[in-house]
Amino acid sequence: MTRDNLLHAAKSLCIDFASKKDPDALLTHFSTTHQCVAYEHGLPILAPFLGRRFVGRDGVRAYFETIASTLSFEKMEFSEYIIDAEVQKVSVKGRARFTWLSSEQSWDEIFTYVLDFDDDCKVTDYQVWADTGAAYLASNGQLGTSK
Repeated sequence: MTRDNLLHAAKSLCIDFASKKDPDALLTHFSTTHQCVAYEHGLPILAPFLGRRFVGRDGVRAYFETIASTLSFEKMEFSEYIIDAEVQKVSVKGRARFTWLSSEQSWDEIFTYVLDFDDDCKVTDYQVWADTGAAYLASNGQLGTSK
């Protein structure tokens, strides 16, 4: 697998996510030959999508459905793709303005994806590092009230 193949596969997933494609469309980027995992790092008590492994294609779908039912976003963009063809992994930096739907509180965030790929250039492991503190405060309507 080449660096160009991995870059194309990672960019395709990121473009579809930023374009707010539905979970089934996003699943087309995930492996059908390996068990997939979506994992957003953080404490599970802070948000329903944090600190819990969403395993298998149904689990990955549930992760994206949970995100869509909890958050909205705008102006999402990705940059700084780092590709390691030897281990079939891509890291990428993203940024967007997120809104917690139930509280309608918004924040600007920079986040990171680490994507592992199978031999068919499909994602097997989808990891996210993001601002869990802002998400938690927004979920409780307290964003901007803490000093």
